[in-house]
Amino acid sequence: MAGYKPITAPIPFRICTILLLASATLSLAQAPIERRPPADQPTPTLKLESRLVTLAVNAVDDKGSPVGGLDRPDFRLFEDGREQKFAFFERESATPLSIVLSIDGSESTLRNERLEKEAAKKFVASILRTGPNDSDELDLMEFADTVREIVAFTPNKQRIADGLNDLRHGDATALYDAIYLGSQRLGETSQANGRRRVLLLVTDGGDTAHGVSYDKALEQAQRNGVIIYSLIVIPIWADAGRNTGGEHALMQLSEDTGGKYYYIEDPKELAPAFRKVSDDLRTQYILGYYAPEKTPKSRSDGFRTLKVEVTDPTAAARIALRYRTGYYAAR
Repeated sequence: MAGYKPITAPIPFRICTILLLASATLSLAQAPIERRPPADQPTPTLKLESRLVTLAVNAVDDKGSPVGGLDRPDFRLFEDGREQKFAFFERESATPLSIVLSIDGSESTLRNERLEKEAAKKFVASILRTGPNDSDELDLMEFADTVREIVAFTPNKQRIADGLNDLRHGDATALYDAIYLGSQRLGETSQANGRRRVLLLVTDGGDTAHGVSYDKALEQAQRNGVIIYSLIVIPIWADAGRNTGGEHALMQLSEDTGGKYYYIEDPKELAPAFRKVSDDLRTQYILGYYAPEKTPKSRSDGFRTLKVEVTDPTAAARIALRYRTGYYAAR
């Protein structure tokens, strides 16, 4: 370029030092955190000052469509077989969400990264809401050989979109580690204003890292009141090569925590599945009650069973309810 002269004068040593330190600090602040399950230790129970228990309930008809218009008198709730009195009730929940989006980085799952990343970005853009008192937030994790937290909890959609561009491939699949650590991370979030805790997994269902066990992963989710949604990506190879045991494990995890699972046979089906998860979260009823100190059926580990019924027998015959099957009381 005419008239252009390169700068050849040396930059003072002190300025160089300051610039290098600032660059290093920025890199550390933005670096993903690799998370690992702790050594085999008793899982602590989250202790709350109050004994308020909140329960998200989905009501659907025989076609799977959400049933709206139900009110507090339409439900009965039981803990360890004893009916409980509602402390509050909310329809078509607007309560804030804390979501961990955990994506399997194995080659068998990430087959069309462009489509998959775009589907995830659209989900994030549609699900996160900001309110005058509280906002939704999302934490982005990836799991393969280990579990990485790419973006810590934030309501910032652009930060998550940038994080989705940092997905990496791996050989193994630390699925149960991801469930354990995602649930643990959700357990650190506030429970104010009836906040719901959601773990959304995108995976083919195979656990090949042999870290945390299925039982430990489920227990961590139940202790922290986590709802698990599973988008199960079916591998390309024939049925004989599929880990159906892993698929069934995800189905059971989703059922026990009040979530849902969806099969993904083609990357193009991922975006509609994300939309179904979003719709499911927006059509939940939230039931709240104060748990008794103890029940005659209280287990030594603190686990208590939950059951919800529709009061009208005629309506109950055509409405199916989905919710978590129990929780761990503070001891």
